[in-house]
Amino acid sequence: MQISKNKKHQYLFFGIIFFYCIFNGGNSDLIIQLNFIFISLFYILCLNDKNYFLHQRSFFIKNKFFLILFSLFVIYIIFQIVPLQVEILKIFSKEKYKYIVNLHENISYSSISLSPSKTFFQILNVISLFLIVCILRMIFYTEKHIRRLYFFLSFIGFSSSLFAIILFLYGNPDIMFVKNSFYKASTGFFINRTVFAIFLLFCLISGLELLKNLGNNKQNNKKDNFFLKIYIRLFILFITIGIITSFSRIGNFLLLITILIYLLNDIFFEQTEKKSFRYIILFIVFFDIVILGFYFGTSELVDRFSILNEEFASLNNNKINITRLQIIKFSFEKIQNFFVFGYGLGSYETMFQLEYINSLNNFANHAHSDVLEFFGELGLIGFILLLASIIKCFLVTKHNHIFFILMCSLATLLLFDFSLHIPIIQILFIIFFVTNLKIIHSN
Repeated sequence: MQISKNKKHQYLFFGIIFFYCIFNGGNSDLIIQLNFIFISLFYILCLNDKNYFLHQRSFFIKNKFFLILFSLFVIYIIFQIVPLQVEILKIFSKEKYKYIVNLHENISYSSISLSPSKTFFQILNVISLFLIVCILRMIFYTEKHIRRLYFFLSFIGFSSSLFAIILFLYGNPDIMFVKNSFYKASTGFFINRTVFAIFLLFCLISGLELLKNLGNNKQNNKKDNFFLKIYIRLFILFITIGIITSFSRIGNFLLLITILIYLLNDIFFEQTEKKSFRYIILFIVFFDIVILGFYFGTSELVDRFSILNEEFASLNNNKINITRLQIIKFSFEKIQNFFVFGYGLGSYETMFQLEYINSLNNFANHAHSDVLEFFGELGLIGFILLLASIIKCFLVTKHNHIFFILMCSLATLLLFDFSLHIPIIQILFIIFFVTNLKIIHSN
């Protein structure tokens, strides 16, 4: 059977997403560089097609304001790594100037960013994210294409969850580049269990959307879709188990929120005659709360949905005793020192280690509050540009159940976690914003 040109491009895109998933969500400088190369080459390949090029031009014409915001944002981040004379740097970042003076070395030029190399890699990541937006608008422009994308996400979520559950049952041994023995929970290819749970949450939404559309659309009620519905239900079941056994409080909390939003939407807004989708939602609630709640006990069941309990957990060692809330407090205090221009996108770890030189703390990489970390890294100017871009996305997105799930997830992660700094999570947010735009062709 001959595969159409559009399918070939979509499958190549799926391969890029698969690459992100295999290598810890793309959360390393090397993977960011490789992904930038792959995505850039793929973008150029798409532009060589006349139809895709027309789609791209139309997208640019309709979104000039967004393009201006993005350009200003990239220019601003580049400015953070531009070497400035020390006396000029004193005007833009007094705190960075103090660090240089304390080194007692003859330094003539330095950048605003505390870690220019990290900020450079983040520039590549930001450009990659923009190219992914462009690619999505070029090759996924109908409902049929979006269903194919959702099927892929639900399948990759199922595969990752199955792999994670098998490793979990075997005690999470380290296998080649998969290093997850730190947690006694399902993490799969990911190092962090919360990032893994959030990744699976998006895969779960993909599966639920597919199942809901197959049930509501009369054109899809064919015998050929009988097995497809079984596959999707199987995907949903294993993805749910993967989220639950990740033991991520934030992941389980957002799972509960997602299920409630779908249930309320189906009862009060969709009001469909067929109840099969509602039964699937109720089964997930029953499976999660009743069965696993009975297995883990009532107290642990409550703990799994209490996202604040984890924030009060402390990590003790010989060098330092610091809680997550103390790290958040520290991050807030540092914002005041780098208020206008920040300390460089991706430079939080460097800033933390400058204050805690002898720290062996595992939480030193992130602030555990993305809103504070982004504000600290970007400063007031950069954060306003980022916030304006997010608001623009909200204005052009359908205000449906997916929109409210994205809003709840975004708010929760910004306040209590660092998952929004992980490339695969950023990409998944982009995918659902783009595929949930107000203008999508019907076929």
